[in-house]
Amino acid sequence: MTGMTTGALREVTVGTGAGLDTADMVLNIGPQHPSTHGVLRLRLVVDGERVVSSEPIVGYMHRGAEKLFEVRDYRQIMVLANRHDWLSAFSSELGVALAVERLMGIEVPERAVWLRTALAELNRVLNHLMFLGSYPLEIGALTPMFYAFRERETLQTVLEEASGGRMHYMFNRVGGLKEEVPAGWTRRAREAIGQVRSRLPDLDNLIRRNEIFLARTVGVGVLTAAQAAAYGASGPVARASGLDFDLRRDDPYLAYGSLSVPVVTRSTGDCHARFEVLLDQVYVALDLAERCLEEVDRISGPVNVRLPKVVKAPEGHTYAWTENPLGVNGYYLVSRGEKTPWRLKLRTASYANVQALSALLPGCLIPDLVAILGSMFFVVGDVDK
Repeated sequence: MTGMTTGALREVTVGTGAGLDTADMVLNIGPQHPSTHGVLRLRLVVDGERVVSSEPIVGYMHRGAEKLFEVRDYRQIMVLANRHDWLSAFSSELGVALAVERLMGIEVPERAVWLRTALAELNRVLNHLMFLGSYPLEIGALTPMFYAFRERETLQTVLEEASGGRMHYMFNRVGGLKEEVPAGWTRRAREAIGQVRSRLPDLDNLIRRNEIFLARTVGVGVLTAAQAAAYGASGPVARASGLDFDLRRDDPYLAYGSLSVPVVTRSTGDCHARFEVLLDQVYVALDLAERCLEEVDRISGPVNVRLPKVVKAPEGHTYAWTENPLGVNGYYLVSRGEKTPWRLKLRTASYANVQALSALLPGCLIPDLVAILGSMFFVVGDVDK
């Protein structure tokens, strides 16, 4: 740039970054930052607007759930189990119940099995709707949040009527469910499912092919199938990269062995593919829940088994895993024959999915960082446990 000075011309070079020596800068995103879904910290090395390296740092919400399991009896540990992923509370407590039942050799009544499956799928829809609303919000789209919460409230009413809780349902028990659902509940649940199914296109048509949303997500944050497998990613994140794996089909539990479970996959592995998998899985989960409710109406009988006053699991160990809304959750239970677990190790989906950020973020621009972070669909409590 040239500028006029008094009596002479002077040439001034204005630096734009091209051809100039620059120094990398270490930047902390979080642990208190609106784009990190809670107290997650990302230690980034950036060169201008481009991320050079990324290190996810966890532990800011650690509550020691695994250690607390060791001083709670088998009835009490449900309280801890449904809180690490507060968007998947029913599914999280279900996994612990399945592990204890497997170790104790308890056969759960058939009606409870189908009810559990229906409630697990409704919980899956609630989880997915939260992200389907909040993810567009994080990259500038406000309206989808209202649509998503309209549908969430419709289904939330159904689960609240059955369990008495809105977030932490505490409806699973060792041996079945806390109690029978209210009279007429299955009919009201089917009506709610029908309402959500009929209105879901409002959200779908608004965002799936939105030009601005496509520009922010297509080709951004590509996670290959090999990377997903290497980091242990699962659930919608892994299936969007082409990993065709779903425990409901591949290692059935509850009533899934009697159901035909369509597995939604994509191959591109970018932010948009992850969003599409989440959206299409809502349709699948609604269909599965409705099918389970039909069976519940057909089957009569108890929804739990009578347990002794003090529940003690026999000495030994077992492993149960479930297809939670965010991916595979594993529960490794070790007992020494006492009324409390000797060890209960959690393998949570969010923890594995977050690790993949170290491979996804390098090379991206700072504005794309938020889009990538939101598309990994994790809950920080599920990372820190």
